[in-house]
Amino acid sequence: MQLAEQDHDYLATLNAAQRQAAEYGEQRNGQGLAAGPLLVIAGAGTGKTMTLAHRVAHLLVSGTRPERILLLTFTRRAAQEMTRRVEAIVRSSARHVQTQPLPAGCLPWSGTFHSVANRLLRRYAHNLGLDPGFSVLDRGDAADIMDVVRHALKLTRTARRFPKKDTCLAIYSRCVNTQTPLADTLEASYPWCGDWSDELSELFRHYVSRKQQSQSLDYDDLLLYWSHLVAEAEFAEEIGSWFDHVLVDEYQDTNIVQADILKALKPSGDGLTVVGDDAQSIYSFRAADVENILGFPTQYEPPATVVTLEKNYRSTQPILDSANLVIAESERQYRKNLYSGQTDGAMPRYVTVEDGDAEAEYVVTGVLENRERGLQLKDQAVLFRGSHHSDRLELELLRRNIPYVKYGGLKFLEAAHVKDLLSVMKWAENPKNEVAAFRVLKLLPGMGPANAARSFEHLAVAAYQFAALRDFRVPAASRSCWPDLCALLESLSGAAIDESGWQTQLTAARRWYQPHLERLYDGLDTREADLEQLEQISGRYATRERFLTELTLDPPGAAGDQAGDPLLDEDYLVLSTVHSAKGQEWESVFILNVSDGSFPSEFATGKPEMIDEERRLLYVAMTRAKQSLSLVAPLRYYLTQQRKDGDQHVYGARSRFMTDSVLSTMQKEFHGRPEAQAGALVSRSDKRIDIAARMREMW
Repeated sequence: MQLAEQDHDYLATLNAAQRQAAEYGEQRNGQGLAAGPLLVIAGAGTGKTMTLAHRVAHLLVSGTRPERILLLTFTRRAAQEMTRRVEAIVRSSARHVQTQPLPAGCLPWSGTFHSVANRLLRRYAHNLGLDPGFSVLDRGDAADIMDVVRHALKLTRTARRFPKKDTCLAIYSRCVNTQTPLADTLEASYPWCGDWSDELSELFRHYVSRKQQSQSLDYDDLLLYWSHLVAEAEFAEEIGSWFDHVLVDEYQDTNIVQADILKALKPSGDGLTVVGDDAQSIYSFRAADVENILGFPTQYEPPATVVTLEKNYRSTQPILDSANLVIAESERQYRKNLYSGQTDGAMPRYVTVEDGDAEAEYVVTGVLENRERGLQLKDQAVLFRGSHHSDRLELELLRRNIPYVKYGGLKFLEAAHVKDLLSVMKWAENPKNEVAAFRVLKLLPGMGPANAARSFEHLAVAAYQFAALRDFRVPAASRSCWPDLCALLESLSGAAIDESGWQTQLTAARRWYQPHLERLYDGLDTREADLEQLEQISGRYATRERFLTELTLDPPGAAGDQAGDPLLDEDYLVLSTVHSAKGQEWESVFILNVSDGSFPSEFATGKPEMIDEERRLLYVAMTRAKQSLSLVAPLRYYLTQQRKDGDQHVYGARSRFMTDSVLSTMQKEFHGRPEAQAGALVSRSDKRIDIAARMREMW
């Protein structure tokens, strides 16, 4: 259906394919759009976020009520950015069409899969056998519970090596998110744990029971409970009827459980829009399944409409030419050919270097040359397959006094002092939260695990009434601070009824925690700055429950992450794994170790589907570059476990992704070790010696 010409102004910035995706559907009597299933294949740099935001805005302008739109993303930041863009587009359209401007923050069902799951599960808690005040465990807390159960089952005292808590949690999570039996998961991903199948199964049963006893859900449970909820037709139909449109960002990163939830909510596909790029599906280690996006159209009858975005707004055409050829080798994919309006630009460089030292020298030299040409360090990035691949480069950067940031590091909830303070709030929110209780109790001097366990048992016998803790006999070393803890917990528990101005509770908890912080930790300035930031963040949340849950599901970075000498400089180079770089872009990009063993990884060469994902990983790395791209391939790799001055090495093979056709689109260079180049002797004579003839004459 064609809307009036004036209604099109807010879509004027879109190209033809983007507009087709945004407008897809038919107007229905002023009550929004009716639309079948839609798949938008958004190639790298083709304006995916802008297209999805305009799609949501168009639904609103066409009459769909905001509360009847469910927008699912993978990070809270992405949801907030999407909402901000939608609001701006709708406000712009209001100058041209008769529509009510969208109030700020009024996409009430915009969020991550996990945050939406949390809201729904609390609404249906009584149907699921849950306490509406259940706690959400972060990965660290979940691993701690797994460890408690390991000890209780005496699995830490086996004669042979039993998997540690983090490995056990990873196995459990993979089974849940891939819906794969434990035996198959162990065979495919954890073969060294195969002999422990029975013990792991028992461990996971007790782990689930322990979480249920404490009314706690981990990340995986949020999706699993949601999937079980909508597996019942009654609930699936009810929840699905709340939303006229369900839109999903980064669909290539969904796992089987998430895909099943969407199918249950919209079994016919009506109103379902998913956006993603199969060529950027690189998170199978997190259970993401590329088959979700590859098989999306055919799961509906008639098949879903597919709109492909191919115009790239990021990179020059020479970079896209190389990237297109790399990804073209994949057997199963949505065929697309990215093109750019920037037809000029240098060809990507394929640089062969002698070894890791020469690689570091080449990159540093290139970075500094770019800087002299006016490119800031922070507009340049060095990408690599594994975090250890940048070790030699980091040493060279330090030697040259070049500041850099390496992506990765502690999250807020991984910092001990932040976990301590949040545990106080979590225990007050849910007195059955055993993990939070143990962490708080063990902050007290003299309160070891045994006394903490007895204290928690005492609380359980008293029906989890915090006032009963005053009667518990604590060790002598804890007696002076015990009454203050009891008083704090009682006040926080009572205050939960009145959520207005709840942030003062955090201030009270921090005041109680201060002497323990000073006693237990050093580096107080940084730690106190983190806690101040935590208090500031709390002001964004209307209730304590939302604060604790959202912070657990999507924690911000700690202030301490960016402390240290590198960021004291006005500018800094970016170092990042490719996985961490997805969604980012830089003017100039260097990719390290583009050889077999790294691209593809040596651990991925056993299965064709893993090779395909490695190809996609290199494609993602290449399409981060806007103007300049260098792929660096060392010839020699020195063996580990040898003398410091040892020279044992192996030769790196050319990456199987660097085919002759790909290399034909690149400028090929060789960069030797600097000392070898500096000491090279050049012959000035043209005299030729026929040594071959002399050798024949010898015999």
